[in-house]
Amino acid sequence: MPEKTVRFHLAKLLKKEIHGNLFLALFLSLFLFFLGFWASRSVEIPNLLPKIKEVRNPKGYQFINPLLDCDNTNMETSSDMLNLRKAITEIIEREKKDNQISLISVYFRDLNNGPWFGINEHKIFSPASLIKVPVLITYYKMAESDPSILKKTIVNAKQTREEQNIVPQQTIVYNQTYTIEDLINRMIIYSDNTAYEILSESIDYKKFMDLFDYLGVDFSKALTDPLGNIISVKDYAAFYRILFNASYLNKEMSEKALKLLSQTTYKNGLVARLPSNLIVAHKFGERKYLVTAEVQLHDCGIVYLPNHPYLICVMTRGKDFASLESVIQDISFVAYQNSFGNSN
Repeated sequence: MPEKTVRFHLAKLLKKEIHGNLFLALFLSLFLFFLGFWASRSVEIPNLLPKIKEVRNPKGYQFINPLLDCDNTNMETSSDMLNLRKAITEIIEREKKDNQISLISVYFRDLNNGPWFGINEHKIFSPASLIKVPVLITYYKMAESDPSILKKTIVNAKQTREEQNIVPQQTIVYNQTYTIEDLINRMIIYSDNTAYEILSESIDYKKFMDLFDYLGVDFSKALTDPLGNIISVKDYAAFYRILFNASYLNKEMSEKALKLLSQTTYKNGLVARLPSNLIVAHKFGERKYLVTAEVQLHDCGIVYLPNHPYLICVMTRGKDFASLESVIQDISFVAYQNSFGNSN
């Protein structure tokens, strides 16, 4: 899509308020409009992948594990994955009976060998603040060829601040000067929407679109769902996979991105019931529809369980954030228990 058209939609949609919620306008901005345009082109993989032997080189890095080679000649079904899927399915069925949660999608991948499973993994949700991860990746891609981009300064000229259901611990200040790197850090660590909005206006549109094209994600859903339900949990997990594998950004930038994601201050989702000293690189997203009263809450990331890192993404829809946070916590804890047992 020509950049002129992109700029037109960005300028138009950022000014439009939907159902009185300014954040909806943000989601129907460039990143909402481009997030899923490539989503349906991803290659379909069987629901349960067998164990695969991978050759990796993690030397010198804490957050990434670059993939060097993959051998899928000796393949067998993982009973551990089947058992974990059964346990999570039982949680989902239990929660649905209470009528507080209408949909739960889960994606889980063992990052040692690659087997994965999904539950409702093709159902579509609004990305909400999850969109900030591809924004992060795009800026770091820009910085690979021009490191000075992160030192560029921008004055926050936005006097109005959009309301967020999960309030950031810190927000940027009107008329203050910030570097691009400052804004990226605040967008990820505190999920500051104003920082995100400023970054969205200065991003390299081509590189942003190249990221989704690289992942083979189709965007056509954005044209048929004005409420922004455009991304599946399976498609979104790909952003974390390319970071962990250092297959899109270089090793240094992949490591930098995951280290930043490990500093997020939101603790009421995936990490709530995990050991406090366990490193988790993750990002949450939340959205509330004022007309229907539906809320969505998601949390996706990499749990760095020693000797057994895994990727887990949970997307939910329901009636209140507390119920959604609770089920994300339960699913995450069961995944941790299963993985911890297999890491010993």
